[in-house]
Amino acid sequence: MKQIQTQGLVLAALLSLTGAMSFAQSSGESVYKAKCQMCHGASGMADTPAAKAMKVKPVTDPDVKKLSEAQMIDATRSGSGKMQPYKDKLTEAQIKDVTAYFRTFLK
Repeated sequence: MKQIQTQGLVLAALLSLTGAMSFAQSSGESVYKAKCQMCHGASGMADTPAAKAMKVKPVTDPDVKKLSEAQMIDATRSGSGKMQPYKDKLTEAQIKDVTAYFRTFLK
């Protein structure tokens, strides 16, 4: 009986740690990693094979740097160049969060 209780406590502790770890990553960061990183790269440098094939501009490119937050949100929502639109795949809140996260690479 004690062994079952101990296992239950260990399981409960592991589950609570897993939940805490999921909150450590922002919504924008998790969406970026799931939907954007494969083309824009881990730090926005467009250093992935997909980015090179599609000629994605890195975050350091002057054309990217000059985009306002509203323009980036619109590009994410409606698509831009070879980038697909995400208006039907992400909520407005997710689009704003992922754009805000991407803009942290500008600094």
